Amino acid sequence: MFNPFKKKSALENLQDKYKKLLAEAHSLSQRDRKAGDQKMVEAEEVGKQIEALRAK
Repeated sequence: MFNPFKKKSALENLQDKYKKLLAEAHSLSQRDRKAGDQKMVEAEEVGKQIEALRAK
């Protein structure tokens, strides 16, 4: 049954953060390439954390 109070796992939180950073990087890259690249670096770091959690 649907549980509205269920907390997200650490992996789900990181995946949401990763998607959000990629979207921000895309929108920023259209206006400010340097800021877009910085967001991509942040997204890559989160991606590495996701891979580390999956490897466990």
